[in-house]
Amino acid sequence: MDFASFVTGFVDGEGCFLISFNKRSKLKSGIEVRPSFSISQHKRNKKLVEKIHGFFRCGAMRFSRRDENYKFEVRSIHDLCTRIIPHFKQFPLQGKKQNDFQIFAEICDLIYQSKHLNSKHLRHIITESYRMNESGTRRYKQAELLRILDEMKI
Repeated sequence: MDFASFVTGFVDGEGCFLISFNKRSKLKSGIEVRPSFSISQHKRNKKLVEKIHGFFRCGAMRFSRRDENYKFEVRSIHDLCTRIIPHFKQFPLQGKKQNDFQIFAEICDLIYQSKHLNSKHLRHIITESYRMNESGTRRYKQAELLRILDEMKI
């Protein structure tokens, strides 16, 4: 098996595509959209995380003393759209995560085109992102973000 296919299989089990939000009063919308792709592994698998980091040639690695894990994460919208997303389009995920990826790719494309600065598109981004990672925990409820958006009237 080639390494590119291995990476996809590994991410199918251990990776995460995430769209998170932060309240930012300085932004017209009041909401910052933060897409990220990450994998996390115990320190005993540091070499594997380094190899995947080197494969994508973007993002950053960091160590967490709390859980003794190395995390490889990509947050740059440019790198997500030019390196990460094309890889998973060429080497598709096979599990449930494929649905999360498709939503993630659509949202990243909207952000790359700066459409998240428009309230209609931002509303769509918020709604779609809450269809991803349904078992995960979130800082803000979807209704709260939509209420902020309505109040800002952008």
